[in-house]
Order: sequence, then C-alpha cells, then structure tokens
Amino acid sequence: MYEVCGEKELKVILALDSDDSISGVARKIDENRETIRRVVNRLEEAGYVAYDNGNHLVDQTLRDAGLEFLTAAADISPPSISEAYVLPQFAGMEYAYTGIDAVYVWTRGGYQVARDPEDYPLFIAVHESELDAWTEFFDRFGIPTSEERQPIEDLDGAIQVVLEPRSQIDAEMVDGRSVIPLKETVAFANEHYAHFQSALDMLGRMYDEVNTDANYRPN
Repeated sequence: MYEVCGEKELKVILALDSDDSISGVARKIDENRETIRRVVNRLEEAGYVAYDNGNHLVDQTLRDAGLEFLTAAADISPPSISEAYVLPQFAGMEYAYTGIDAVYVWTRGGYQVARDPEDYPLFIAVHESELDAWTEFFDRFGIPTSEERQPIEDLDGAIQVVLEPRSQIDAEMVDGRSVIPLKETVAFANEHYAHFQSALDMLGRMYDEVNTDANYRPN
C-alpha cells in the first residue's frame, strides 16, 4: 500500500500518460531513467501501473489523489523554479513552452536570457478554451497567471506564468518538455535579435535545419 508514498512514485503517477515509455516519463519529470525504471517496476509489482505497449495507470483516481496531496503540500512548501517547469505535465491539458522558454528548451538549457530568480516568469502557450482551467490549475499551487507579464511588486512570490492563448497548439517534445516548433522559436529569437544573438548562434550549431547569420563572440 505504501509504494505510492515516495516523491518519485508520486511524480510518476502524476506524469504518466497512456503508452508512455520509461524514458519518456523520466524526461518529463527530469529524473534519471534507471531510477524511474525501478520506480515503475515497483508500482507495477504493487498493481498501480500496468504495461500494454506502454505504461499506464490502472486507476486514474490515484492521479487525482496525488494532485490533491501535491497542492496541499504547496501551501507549506511552494514550488521552486525547477519544480514549476515540471508542473504543467500534471495538468492533463495540452500546452507548449513558448517565447523565452522555447529558446531555453530548444537550446537544452544552454541559453537562459537573464531572469532574476526573484522575478521569474514562465511562458506557456495553451488552448484559448482552457485558459480558465490553466489559471485554476496554477492557482492551486499559489502561482499567479496572466496574459501579460506582471510587475514583481504586484506579486506575492517570485514565480508567475504568462499564458498565451491559442486556437491551436503545434508542439514538439524536447527532453520531455512540450515546446513550440523549432522554426517558430528561431523566428521569435530573430524578432528579438539583440537579446538572443548568442542563442541563435547556438541553435545554428545544434540543428542543421537552422540557418542563421548570428555569429556571436562574447566580449
């Protein structure tokens, strides 16, 4: 009965979607693959997870209960920045990191435009029909949302989420994170070239399909 009480067991239960591989789950929650393999094996032996061309939860009420526990825990220990990046995996809704965070994801964390840890917005594209549901989801963790970045002095904490409502979301998976396509990310970086010149240079070296004139050399 207590197999689901550990941190990693809870994260697996919350993140696991039908037909997920162990590697896919590990990337989603930013954990070591071998560690998550052992966790999934324990959950399978206990009867909480089953395998049928992919792993899936036997009873979805486990996920609901896990989310209730996590939101209660957030009242005592608010999410860190790294934890906030994982939270959207638990919402059960389609999304994609966009803007600054799309650059961050596509460079695999190699480029991070200056963001103060005490004033840290995350940028996420969501379906416009689910805008209120996303607001309610993040509110459960004490994280404010809006469609425009808010001044830090108007907030109670360091983290905020800027939601970009879209009628359709085109997303790709990079290291377990859902993100807007590379082409759109490069277009965003070019639009804000002064801030992302070094990122464009990095993307050009990382991906053959990216053609950029950026040739960044630090001073």
